[in-house]
Amino acid sequence: MPELPEVETVCRGLRPALVGKRIARVRVMRPDLRWPLPAGLGQALTGRRVEAVDRRAKYILVRLDDANLMLAHLGMTGSMRVRPVDPTRALLPHDHVILETEDGISVTFHDPRRFGMIDLVPAAEMARHKLLAELGPEPLEDAFNAAALSAALAGKRTPIKAALLDQTVVAGLGNIYVCEALYRAGIGPRRLAQSVGGARAERLVTAIKSVLQAAIESGGSTLRDYVQADGELGYFQHRFEVYDREGQACLRCGNAHEIRRIVQSGRSTFYCGRCQR
Repeated sequence: MPELPEVETVCRGLRPALVGKRIARVRVMRPDLRWPLPAGLGQALTGRRVEAVDRRAKYILVRLDDANLMLAHLGMTGSMRVRPVDPTRALLPHDHVILETEDGISVTFHDPRRFGMIDLVPAAEMARHKLLAELGPEPLEDAFNAAALSAALAGKRTPIKAALLDQTVVAGLGNIYVCEALYRAGIGPRRLAQSVGGARAERLVTAIKSVLQAAIESGGSTLRDYVQADGELGYFQHRFEVYDREGQACLRCGNAHEIRRIVQSGRSTFYCGRCQR
């Protein structure tokens, strides 16, 4: 599933194609994705000018000139593909929603497994939307610091890996980047969350921010379906230090076979058995 860096990369690809442009045509090819699409979605979007494209956690926010916004999530296999409008191009089987701008650019929401979603929300009510209301702080913002993380983890007896995947603790983190951040911080994934404070919290916040920034600079990670808005793959998977490296040598301590894999809450966790405590 695309995580924060992948969604941020998609937003950056959408901005030059959409911001300041008027939506001239909308094609809605099916009534639902993960949930039913809003009734009259195509009519509501047609003629609207896009004011901004933002991100909240793993959600894309397309802000419109009528004080509404289109809220989208890529699910497990979704992508937003930007191309010039081409009347001769045949739609692919899983091209579900297509926006065409007045200057001849199309944005296609493609989602083979249909776990993605699109909703239309009054901008003033965004913070109260059921998918956004309980989200924690954005990890790349200044408000996410060691003090805030320590407070969010206080009293939590769950493993730190599980706590960081809790979107009420910090928004937008997923399995890949939590594994990578814990490795950079030297913190074991099974350590109790409530014990991560002080210097550990400082190291972890720094690691989270650095790994997310590095992933964004690399266009995210492509493991299966994810592509950027221009169709390019992400490249951060070539910079993984622990994720998907089971049985390999640790890049920090150099010990052979130290990258291990365990299963936590049904997800694979990769870590160094020597460097992370």
